[in-house]
Formats: sequence, C-alpha cells, structure tokens
Amino acid sequence: MLMKPVLKRTSQISPDQSVVCILGGNDIPAFLKLNDEEKRFALKRIRENDNHVFINSYNRCIYLVKTRDEKEPYRVKEELRREASNLKKLIKRHNHAELVVTSHQAYSGAVEDFTEGLILSIYTFSKYKTEAEKDAKEHYLSVIYLHSEISEKDLRWLDELTTAVYIARDLTNEPVNHLNATSLANEIKKLGESAGFTVDVLTKGKIEALKMGGLLAVNRGSVDPPVFSILEWHPEKPVNSKPVVLVGKGIVYDTGGLNIKTGDYMAGMNGDMAGAATVACVMYAVAKADLPVHVVGLIPSTDNRPGGNAYTQGDIITMYNKMTVEIGNTDAEGRLILADAISYASKYKPELIIDIATLTGSAAMTFGNQAIALMTNADRKHINMLLDAGNEVYERLGELPFWDEYGELLKSDVADMNNVGGREAGAIIAGKFLEKFAKYPLIHLDIAGTSMLKKDDYYRTKNSSGSGLRLLATFLKKLAESHTQMK
Repeated sequence: MLMKPVLKRTSQISPDQSVVCILGGNDIPAFLKLNDEEKRFALKRIRENDNHVFINSYNRCIYLVKTRDEKEPYRVKEELRREASNLKKLIKRHNHAELVVTSHQAYSGAVEDFTEGLILSIYTFSKYKTEAEKDAKEHYLSVIYLHSEISEKDLRWLDELTTAVYIARDLTNEPVNHLNATSLANEIKKLGESAGFTVDVLTKGKIEALKMGGLLAVNRGSVDPPVFSILEWHPEKPVNSKPVVLVGKGIVYDTGGLNIKTGDYMAGMNGDMAGAATVACVMYAVAKADLPVHVVGLIPSTDNRPGGNAYTQGDIITMYNKMTVEIGNTDAEGRLILADAISYASKYKPELIIDIATLTGSAAMTFGNQAIALMTNADRKHINMLLDAGNEVYERLGELPFWDEYGELLKSDVADMNNVGGREAGAIIAGKFLEKFAKYPLIHLDIAGTSMLKKDDYYRTKNSSGSGLRLLATFLKKLAESHTQMK
C-alpha cells in the first residue's frame, strides 16, 4: 500500500512549522504570529470572501481557510473537505514534509474534517510506474499534526478510516492479471491478520459441497477457481446480541460472459469487486478501531468470462437456498453470487444484512456519481441511522421504492425466477432479486455510479473512489453507540 501521512496530536506550534488554520470568523489568531504586513494582507483577502489565503514567509507557509456559511452542518463539513482538496496542489508545490492543521473560532471537528479531505485527495495509485523516485514525490507529506482537542480515540478512528480507504482504493484499482479471486482472498487474509479479525476462505470444493449454484455458474467460464471469504470481527463484549452481516460483490473482472460487453463498457471492469474491497476494509477499520460491535463479512469472488464451459442464457441453476433461477442474461452475474452469500448470511440470524455492489448501470443512470442507490425492507431506525451516516461523511443515499410489483417482473415460465426483468427499473429489480434470498432485514446499496470515477471529484479520486466505506464504517459506529445507550 502507498504511504499515507502519519497523524499526530500536538499542543503547540513552533515558529518554523507550516500551518493550515481554519477560520470561523474574520479574526487572525495571535498564535500564528503574523507580522503587521502579513496580517493586513490576510484580513483584506478574508473580508473580500476569498476561500483561502496563502502567506509564504521566510521559513514557513501559512494557509488560512475560511469556513463557509451553510444551513446544514454536514454541508459545512463537506465544503471544508473540498477546500482541502482544492489546496492540495498548492500544498504539494511547497513540498512540506510536515504540516500542522489548526483552527480559530471554527466549529468543533473542523481540523479533523480538513485533514480527512486532504489525506483522501492526495491518494495516488502509482504501484506499476517505473519512475520510482519521481513517484515517491507524490507522497510529500509524511506527518500531519492536528492542533485541536481531538481525543486519542477519535484520532485513531480518523487514521484507521482513511487508511482503510487507501487500501480499498488500492485493491479496486488493481488489474485482474495481478488480482484474481484467489489473490483477493489472500489480500483479505493479510488484512485480517493486521487488524485482528478472522478470515476463513472457502475454496471451490467447499463451495461445491455447499451447492452455491450462483457463484459456481458465474465461475464456469473462468480458468481461475472461485472463492468465498468469511470475515468476522467478534469483540469480547459486543453491544449487539445479533451480528450485522456485510456482503460484498467480488467480481474481479466482468466481461459480461457470453452476453459480452461491447464498445467501452468493459473499461474499468477490474473495479467490479469494489463492494468486496469495501466490505473487507470496513472490517479492517472496525477491528483496528476496536468497535464493540459484532460484524460478519461475506465475499463471494470470481471473474465473469465467456470461456470454457461458460453459463449461457437459458440455463437453469439451483442456488444455495435451493431456489431455481433461469438465466436471462449472463451479464447480470453480480446478483447471482450475492444471492448465494445473502442466503448463507441466514445462518448467523443477523440483526441486519447489508450488501454493497457495483450492480447495475441503471443506478448510475439514475443518480450519476452523486448518490448511492438504496433499496431496503429494513426498519426506519436502521435506515435513518444510515442516512445520517451518509450525510455526515457526504456519501449520500438515494432511496428507491421497493414495491412488490417490481418483483413480479422476475417471474420465469420454467424456474422459480429469472435473473433479469427487462430494461425499465433495472436497479430496483436487481434489488428485488436479492431480497428474495434474504430471510432477515436487507439493505441493498448499489455503488455502480459512485465507485469508479472518470476524473477526480475533489477528494474522491479518479478510478476507485472507495465509495461506501466511510458510510458503512460510520453507520456501524453509530449502531454501536445506539446499542450502548439502550443498555
């Protein structure tokens, strides 16, 4: 994994340290020790409503950032993350080895929000570039000091959460010739060893014994075997009596199978395992932060190719839960492997099942790259908590109706159901397919539009953005707090 800046707390700022100071008003704090000329210049710019002011002194740089007035607090937080991203190039140009982030009259948590935006914006995937010395300069910041009242616990959360995003982006950006299903499982094992959660990897023989017909069918065109990874974080005293089960789609490359993708639709399909990377890295963040919540992660993984004995349109397969499915399209493969995993989740008698997947172009067409599509039959307590988490980290959710009528479109003349239901309402129909395999409350998150980006969107980086990770990790943190309050 590429190097991420180390985060440290500090109680004082030395005269030669470069500083980012977040301002909640129009005053310049005395602790910055600006001279009269610098102070006049800064005040003039601030009163002219500039977003930031840069002062290049003899032995240090000062970056002043003014928070914006917004009605919703979560939008103020997001604007500060984005301003950190906007300052990235200027900060990089001055090649700081260390940087202090502080605030004056700003809201509580402003230092953390700016730091998060800066860290996430400087991520790069340069593993396969040969100009190693040049690439090393991409990671110019080695330490960021937080001059704030942040607790050690909150600092640890920020550090581990941003590290988890880096890892998820790395995994998702990997090409399939370097990360097939087996390699992905091996990387997940390493994460488990590092963070302290258990990982059990089921290979093809065990998957066959379990009769996971969806995963096995999708794998038939591949030369590489499928894997099914079971991740578990079970702290000594969890606050939840029933676990939350996370399910991530692990299609390491999707050609569409025999219904092969045409034109440029295959571009970026190494990222079709973003859901798997998200689940693995949420587990990493939760375990590293020692959250007292019992979480299970299930990751079915294979590639979807048209070779060998590839499954075909018209095939009828028997799923793990013994339901039969007629294949209407081999490019609707993600729901097949997820359905087996969602059925398997029932053995844990979970409080909630959450699946996350780059599942449908329909979700991307509906929300673009601005919202994760949400479909659910869970109670509003969980949904509202998830929506709040989405606003807090600005991974917003667009809720789609989950009416039974959409499920009617999956009817088959020759099997229990079809894996597709027509062009209209594609994202919802995919969600209804998955719901039929869930015996417990289900939240379905489709990140097809937010996961792989064509260009940087502030701190959401080009190619893999790590979409959904901060959302789910924050949700689990809120869930742990909610259970603790109820006891």
